[in-house]
Amino acid sequence: MSPGGRPAKLHYLANQFRVLVPGDHVVCAKSGVRIPLDSLRYWSVSRQEPYATAELATEAGA
Repeated sequence: MSPGGRPAKLHYLANQFRVLVPGDHVVCAKSGVRIPLDSLRYWSVSRQEPYATAELATEAGA
């Protein structure tokens, strides 16, 4: 991922996400870390937020 990469806008569903605006990463809602889309594993459907790790998702109440 290049430093100038563009953030994606996603719609988070129960077992997948839909890309609304193409990009190469999203930003973790708790830590601010950039998450490449191919590494995104944790998110909250109700909050529509991505998380970098399972621990951060748990802390957020995802």
